[in-house]
Amino acid sequence: MEANWTAMSLAVVYILAMGVVSYAARRFSNTAHNFTSGGTTYPAILVGFLLMSEFIGTTASVGTAQASYKWGISAAWNLVALGIGFMLYAFLFARKFKDLGENTISGALARTYGAPTKIATSVIMIFALQIVAVSVYASGGAVLAGLLKIDRSLAIVFTGLFAALYVGMGGMRSVIYTNVMHAVVKYIGIIVATAFALSQVGGWSELRAQLPPAMFTVDNAGWPQILAWILAGTGAVFSTQYVLQAISTVGDAGKAQKASFYTSVLLIPFGIAAAICGMCAAVLFPKINSLQAFPMIVAQMDSMMAAVVVAGLAASLFGTISAISIGTATLLYKDFYLPITGKAAGDSQSLRFVRVAAIVVGLLPIPLAIFAPDVLKVTFLAKSLRLTLAVLVLFIFYAPTFGSPKGAVTSIVLSLFLTIGWYMAGDPYGIDNAYIALVIPLIVMSISHLPRLMTSGRAMRDTA
Repeated sequence: MEANWTAMSLAVVYILAMGVVSYAARRFSNTAHNFTSGGTTYPAILVGFLLMSEFIGTTASVGTAQASYKWGISAAWNLVALGIGFMLYAFLFARKFKDLGENTISGALARTYGAPTKIATSVIMIFALQIVAVSVYASGGAVLAGLLKIDRSLAIVFTGLFAALYVGMGGMRSVIYTNVMHAVVKYIGIIVATAFALSQVGGWSELRAQLPPAMFTVDNAGWPQILAWILAGTGAVFSTQYVLQAISTVGDAGKAQKASFYTSVLLIPFGIAAAICGMCAAVLFPKINSLQAFPMIVAQMDSMMAAVVVAGLAASLFGTISAISIGTATLLYKDFYLPITGKAAGDSQSLRFVRVAAIVVGLLPIPLAIFAPDVLKVTFLAKSLRLTLAVLVLFIFYAPTFGSPKGAVTSIVLSLFLTIGWYMAGDPYGIDNAYIALVIPLIVMSISHLPRLMTSGRAMRDTA
């Protein structure tokens, strides 16, 4: 009971601190534009921490430890893939997106493919982000409930309510400040957990002696799975709404690139540390359900150490949910509310709408999270859906004349249905749904480009 009360007390203090930060940020969110953009520019390192925090939810630590319980250190690819994605983002997109001046993925795609693509992009992005929210609530609520000895449903409802309210109060500025705090707490938590787990095993040399050599190879998970992680993770980085929204808060294109580099550097060590925790759990608790690998490590800690890790898990949940809420609310506001109502960005009703929207989209996933099935697989489905958008983003910057607006819309609609259908069918023939999301836009856009090639060919023959 002492350990539980200590952990719960620190979690409550941490939550109250987030509330104070959000309330302080409220006075800067006096228009819908300021609410969704933060109202000013921010240093690249701050945005790097923000993006790292947004991508490391509870499924990052718990899910990576779960995978490494089976596959060993190669499970770190789960998060290393995101680091690779941000490194590529820095080279390929950071400057281009910043120069474009858009803070929504749908708005960027609409520049090349038109209004129908904008709506289709918003729909698939909102759907994907809500799937992520369900998995984060489900995994985070389950872990916190087990560690704090409270009902799982109550933990999900409470964390969902608080996360939605503090985003609705402070907007993007509160998300930036609180997520930087979340990032620091997450790192402290995973470092404490990894150091404790290794000490319980007897150190790194003893860990190597206790586990099969395959657990220390980088490809034990299998290259098809690793490649699927890289594709899905990179696609998520390239095309996620809250990445572009965060990048747009820096001062210029050079800082946008630096922020992406910082994020990559911060993500990779976290993935390796989480994988080591799962490997230690495989030695210490060889017969448990793999999902319990990380919680079982925490359960062995003394009260203060456990409290620090619990705070890190709470930070993981709040950090991702706040990013999802502000990102989804921004899409609803810019792509649906403004075009339908004709309101101006400075209108008081616009501010009221985006504030309420941020709260509502934070609350909607709660009922589904209570009954969610395999949260890790659901998270990768959400990444896969965004992979289709990532392909289209590549096209608008590097092959803007390839394909057609109708092909872009068709790609998005087909991907939404076929990728989900492939996932629900259990990824037949061992082909991950990420490959389906990758291939669909390549095929559809190639087909839609054929009339242009034929016209060009006829024009060349006529000229000759």
